[in-house]
Amino acid sequence: MDALLWLSFGGPDKPEDVRPFLENVTRGRGVPPERLDEVEHHYQSFGGVSPINQLNRTAIAATEAALAEAGLELPVYFGNRNWHPLAEDTVARMAADGVRRALVFPTSAYGGYSACRQYDEDIERARASVGEGAPELVKLRQFFDHPLFVTAFADAVRAAAAPFDDYRLVFTAHSVPRSADAASGPPAEGGARYSRQIAEASRLVAEAVGAGDHDVVWQSRSGPPQVPWLEPDILDHLETLPAQGVQAVVVCPVGFVSDHLEVVWDLDTEAAEKAAELGLGFGRASCPSGDPRFAELVVELVREHVAGAEPRKLSDFPAAGCTVNGAPCAPGCCESRRRPSPA
Repeated sequence: MDALLWLSFGGPDKPEDVRPFLENVTRGRGVPPERLDEVEHHYQSFGGVSPINQLNRTAIAATEAALAEAGLELPVYFGNRNWHPLAEDTVARMAADGVRRALVFPTSAYGGYSACRQYDEDIERARASVGEGAPELVKLRQFFDHPLFVTAFADAVRAAAAPFDDYRLVFTAHSVPRSADAASGPPAEGGARYSRQIAEASRLVAEAVGAGDHDVVWQSRSGPPQVPWLEPDILDHLETLPAQGVQAVVVCPVGFVSDHLEVVWDLDTEAAEKAAELGLGFGRASCPSGDPRFAELVVELVREHVAGAEPRKLSDFPAAGCTVNGAPCAPGCCESRRRPSPA
């Protein structure tokens, strides 16, 4: 292998980027302008800058250092699906630099269309844009049940729960249409790989912190009300907790790898305000991209390819989404349905 491509979603770096970025994300999906206006307000509330690009650059720097420490001299390139640096431009630069074969780390731990298969499409689109001479790109496997992913979240939950004597642990992930979730796994496995992986990761983290009961809920829904999406929504769920005698809630965004805008808006803003209205104590676990173990996780995934290292997993779920040392997506798995829009 000659390099590692860090492939992510992308986000605006300045206020004037916000609208073009949102139009790029939603192109061809029939999202009404008023919905874009609402989402643009979320971004402009934070100065028109998404945290995601800087979070990625920080994680990339940590990964480069961890790779070097492990004796793996792989340059790390950064590309995005929806905003600069675009994957097509990055892969073109890789080809110009003489990269012929590279691994790809997608910043998603899970299966599903947007979380997994769409990254395959990003890779193919980028290679096609370069044409002859484009490097071979091999995507790393899903890692929702990797011990380092689980323990990083578990420690983040402990830190968020420190102010409370008792609390309810609530896990969140990006909601998707139920039809998309049903198509997120091979029919032979019963489909719904995305929601089942979210549930399994939540169980693993809850077990690691010694939590008894826990809840799995959803956030960032953006579709029309007539289309069924995964429920309950985090805000609706919070309203049910006081009647159960809950006095504090710790929210763990287990479906995300970094504290980007959907996390800080949906949880740190809307969910925190809702909890305050309800008289609930509120804590939010941080996402793992800034934890040193996240860089170690990436190195371990790389070593599965370059050194034949045994994959470390805490569940029996297939290590899908990768064509080497894992099960590739089966025919009919993670097919595109009505794609979720940004929150």
